[in-house]
Amino acid sequence: MYPYRKAYTVSEAIAKMEYYCSYRERCHKEVQTKLREMRMIPDAIDQIITHLIREDYLNEERFARAFARGKHHIKNWGRNRIVSELKSRNISKFNIANALEEVDEKNYIQNFNILAEKRLAQIKETDPQKRRRKLADYLLYRGWESNLVYDKVRELIV
Repeated sequence: MYPYRKAYTVSEAIAKMEYYCSYRERCHKEVQTKLREMRMIPDAIDQIITHLIREDYLNEERFARAFARGKHHIKNWGRNRIVSELKSRNISKFNIANALEEVDEKNYIQNFNILAEKRLAQIKETDPQKRRRKLADYLLYRGWESNLVYDKVRELIV
């Protein structure tokens, strides 16, 4: 009924997790989930995570900073979306605050303006009220602050 799953020793699991953490930054929650998928017992999970932290394969501050930097630059997410995604990964408030320092304020506003104008050009709706709504919904979903969004919508759509 269930497909065969390999049973891992602690040392095999450590080697697998070292590789897993070395090619991309990971948070503790991702590593725990992966270890549970490998059917490791809770004591072994704690031991493996402790090893990964001690050997600097797992560092939540480094993960949070890389996450914030990447999601802002690549996916054009705003601060609200970045914060909510980090919270869903159980990152501490301290690390979230540090991660938001990675987003340069001048660059943040510049990216926001470019994204808003690009999205407005894609909206084919002719009714100004519906255009405003679509643009605002898009930007709010991306995690941009509501005061920025509504000011920009008023500026772009008269």
